Amino acid sequence: MHINSLTVKERPDNRTTAPHVLPIYATSSFAFDDIDQGIEIFKNIESGHVYSRYANPTVDTVAAKIADLETHGLDMEAWAIMTSSGMSAISTLLMGLLKAGDKVLTQGNLYGGTTELLTAVFGRFGVETVLTDLRDPAAVEAALQRDGKIRMLYCETPANPTLACVDIKLLAGLARRYGAWSAIDNTFSTPLLQQPFAHGVDFIIHSTTKYLNGHGNSTAGVIVGRDKDAMRKHVWHAMKLAGTNCSPFEAWLTHNGMKTLALRMERHCSNALALAEYLEKHPAVGRVNYPGLPSHPDHALAKQQMRNGFGGMLSFELKGGLDAGIKCMNRIKFCTLAPTLGDVDTLILHPASSSHLNVAKEIREQNGITDGMVRVSVGIEAIEDIVGDMEGAIQR
Repeated sequence: MHINSLTVKERPDNRTTAPHVLPIYATSSFAFDDIDQGIEIFKNIESGHVYSRYANPTVDTVAAKIADLETHGLDMEAWAIMTSSGMSAISTLLMGLLKAGDKVLTQGNLYGGTTELLTAVFGRFGVETVLTDLRDPAAVEAALQRDGKIRMLYCETPANPTLACVDIKLLAGLARRYGAWSAIDNTFSTPLLQQPFAHGVDFIIHSTTKYLNGHGNSTAGVIVGRDKDAMRKHVWHAMKLAGTNCSPFEAWLTHNGMKTLALRMERHCSNALALAEYLEKHPAVGRVNYPGLPSHPDHALAKQQMRNGFGGMLSFELKGGLDAGIKCMNRIKFCTLAPTLGDVDTLILHPASSSHLNVAKEIREQNGITDGMVRVSVGIEAIEDIVGDMEGAIQR
């Protein structure tokens, strides 16, 4: 072999012992031993990696770990597919399972980006969104009974940003009774606080960017499903062809972040409860939305389907409306104004001027997302510093 060729060629992997930490397989494709092996892999006779848009060892390992978390302690299996973001996870699930003419039954107090994706993007392709109060079982059943074109029931619980909770078991049961898929965004809770599969849900979505990673340095998402055929034949097929796959580096960062998930969630929960109790007594605050408070309308339900705490997310409504919300944002000093959540540091958001800016005001207000609402992703810092910043930012 000429030296010029030697510079180009890959040298055989000389690893002698297993790595302690998951490696990053930064490769776009994988080599076959011979053409017969390649044919068998392409025909699904033999399992194997082909191209990183289809599957990648780093990504697959992290996806499998998330599936293990969502099924931990349950007598069942699940399969997971990582994607490039939480929004791409939702998009991929919808692309894989729905077609023009199908409908999605959901709540009006979803994350603003999800609402916009459903109405502005999938609506253009003939997938209609039906909004109803998912906390009203009669209304949900009436919608499913009335319209056989509803093929998916999609929910968030606790919802973003109102922290309203819905009965997962009831909704999953209704969806199954009327032949629809059930899917839930479990980003806020993580598998440590809530396991939707235990309540009969078909698919779970996470923006792993948030709590699973926890450090604000990775953007990725995941779909976890109980139906292997649906995941492999439909969801994976959509991911492969749409190119919504997760990169190995983002998956690797998520994997590292998950190692401290249990420790982080314990502190997120205790800090959020302490901040919620402080805000509830503040004269300038009209309402605090945190399912861990006995005053929360869904507190009893949250206690039934959540465990180990009620999460690190809360929102509160300032009595002064939009003006008070904007002023509060401008007075924040210690916490960070950022349009994300789940990081180790405390993040503040004003939904009406950011995450829900493109959601019609009447829809926002009907679902409790008011102009004076402030959303807080409570971090793991000393609670005294978080409360102190709020004291300075919230004025009568």
